[in-house]
Amino acid sequence: MDLTTWLAAVAERLGVADQALDEETVTILLDLARDSAHEVERVAAPLTTFLAGVAVGRGAALPETATAVTDLLAGPA
Repeated sequence: MDLTTWLAAVAERLGVADQALDEETVTILLDLARDSAHEVERVAAPLTTFLAGVAVGRGAALPETATAVTDLLAGPA
């Protein structure tokens, strides 16, 4: 099964098929997962993206959420 088919099937099963994972969204999430895996540890990737998803589900915008987490990974300014 390819990624597009998989994501559509998961979205349908979870009742969130109205939330399209467009190319920009996929890129943001994969970048967030990569950065957290490399800067923290591998298991941080799915857990960080889960927390970002919770924030988005509560009304936050994904790009701003990802930026906030990336800023946290970068450390103090």
